[in-house]
Amino acid sequence: MAKKSTPSISLSHFWGVVVFSLCFFVPKSVLGEKKELRFRKNGEFKILQVADMHFADGKTTSCLNVFPNQMPSCSDLNTTAFVERMIQAEKPDFIVFTGDNIFGFDATDAAKSLSAAFQPAIASNIPWAAILGNHDQESTLSREGVMKHIAGLKNTLSQVNPAEVHIIDGFGNYNLEIGGVKGSRFENKSALNLYFLDSGDYSTVPAITGYGWIKPSQQLWFQRTSAKLRRAYTRQPEAQKGPAPGLVYFHIPLPEFASFDSSNFTGVRQEGISSASVNSGFFTTMVEAGDVKAVFTGHDHLNDFCGELTGIQLCYAGGFGYHAYGKAGWSRRARVVLASLEKTEQGSWGAVKSIKTWKRLDDEHLTTVDGQVLWSKSHADVSYLSNNVHKNLEMRAVLVCSLLLYAAKNHA
Repeated sequence: MAKKSTPSISLSHFWGVVVFSLCFFVPKSVLGEKKELRFRKNGEFKILQVADMHFADGKTTSCLNVFPNQMPSCSDLNTTAFVERMIQAEKPDFIVFTGDNIFGFDATDAAKSLSAAFQPAIASNIPWAAILGNHDQESTLSREGVMKHIAGLKNTLSQVNPAEVHIIDGFGNYNLEIGGVKGSRFENKSALNLYFLDSGDYSTVPAITGYGWIKPSQQLWFQRTSAKLRRAYTRQPEAQKGPAPGLVYFHIPLPEFASFDSSNFTGVRQEGISSASVNSGFFTTMVEAGDVKAVFTGHDHLNDFCGELTGIQLCYAGGFGYHAYGKAGWSRRARVVLASLEKTEQGSWGAVKSIKTWKRLDDEHLTTVDGQVLWSKSHADVSYLSNNVHKNLEMRAVLVCSLLLYAAKNHA
C-alpha cells in the first residue's frame, strides 16, 4: 500500500493566507454589530413607516402638487425635514422605509440620492430597514445594486436576501425578530415578527401587463420562516399556545386592498388600488400562516386607510415625499405602529397584548389622526373561544341528529 504524501505548503502561500486573514478578517468590534431589536423596559415597541419619499437630487429637485406659493422654497429638503421632525416627535425604536425611496428618473446618482434620503435615519442612530418600490432602480443602479447599497449603510438592518435561501425572486426579502424585554421571561423569544418582501416593479411576463407581484419562491420562503418562528415561540421555555404576531411590509398593495368601502375602513381612499393585474395568492398564504395581523404598503400616495379582511389589517401609509405626486392642501403623512406587551401574573412583561396605529401629518403641529387598534390579544382570545364553542355546538348537533336517526331506524 503506497504511503500517502502530505501536501506541502509553500512559504509564499503561507504568508498569503496570513496577509489575507489580517487584511480581510475584520472583528465584529471594528465593523460594529447589528443592533438588537427589543421591546423597551416599559413594554412597548414603536415603528415609524415612511412610504414613497421619491427623493432625487436634494435642494435642486422641486416639489409636486403643492400650492403655488410653496413652490419657490419647496424641494427634497422638505422631505428630509419631515423625516427629522417625525423622528424627534415620535422617538421610534425602528424606522421602515417601504419603497420608492428615490425617484430614479430624476436622481442623477442613485447611490448619492439613497444616502441622502436615508441620512436622517442614519444620523438618528435608530435601527432602520428599507425595501424596494417600483421606481428605486430607474437611476444608475439595478434593483440588486440599490438593495446592496442600502444594506451597506450605517445602522440599517436591511438585507439583500435571506442568507439561507439560494433561489428567491427579487431583492430585499428578509425578516427581523423583536425580542421581549431584557430580563423578562420573554427575553429569549421573538415577541413580534417583521417580514419584508420585494413586491417587484413591473411585470416581466409579456402576456401580463402592469405592476409586479410577490412570486411563489418568496411565498415559500415566507411560509417556511413563519412556521420556523411559530415552532420557536411554542417551545419551552415559556411555551405559547399560538404564534407571535407578525407584521408584513412591502410596496405594491395586494388586489385585496380593493375589498373596502368608506363603511369599513379607517382613513381615506382618494385613488384606485394600483395592484398587480393578477392575484398571486399571497393574501391567502398569509391567512393560512396564521400569525400575520397587519400588512403595510405604500405606492398609492392618496390612500392612507386601514381595513380588516379575514383577520388581517391591510394598511396604507399615505404619501410622504414632496417630490412624489400628492394633493395640494392634503398634508404629506407618515404611519406609526405601537406594539404593547401584557403583564404576567408574576409582574413581568409577557407576550404582545395589542398593536395600535395612527398617522402624523406634516403640518405645523404634526397633527395626529386616525388612531385605532389593529389587533388585541383579548379580542383574538374571544374569537378563538367563540369559534371553538361554535365547533363544539356543531359537533353536538351532529351527534344528536345521528342518535335520533339511529333510534328512529330501530323503532321502525
